[in-house]
Amino acid sequence: MEAIFKKIGSWLFLLGVIIAILVGLVVGADLYADTDAYIAALLAVLGFVVGILSFFAIGNISEEKVPTFLIAALILVMIGAASNTWTFGTWTGIQPYFYNIANYLFVFAAPAAGLLAIRAIWDAGKTEEIDIPKKVIPK
Repeated sequence: MEAIFKKIGSWLFLLGVIIAILVGLVVGADLYADTDAYIAALLAVLGFVVGILSFFAIGNISEEKVPTFLIAALILVMIGAASNTWTFGTWTGIQPYFYNIANYLFVFAAPAAGLLAIRAIWDAGKTEEIDIPKKVIPK
């Protein structure tokens, strides 16, 4: 059963990345005039499902890959913020594509990163079993 969930998680992750890149290109080229909230919601739900599967260690992001995934999600945030700065803002030909692709990738990765960050904090904070002596409370 776990192998099926890993395969589902892998396909959902790939689907989310492909949708984010394609939609970022389409929105960046101003070919999509309607609201993009539906697509952002779809990406957020896909990211949440990938995060839930990985949170319970049945998804495609294994425990060893969690730090790498969290660093990559942080870099996506920085790229999205940098694409609005003066340097990237002056490249009018490439800036809308760069900005939209980074933002849609972040919308997809943010729910999974949030869930895995909670899991990482939990794993870092938990300790081994604490042995309580039997005579802690006198009779």
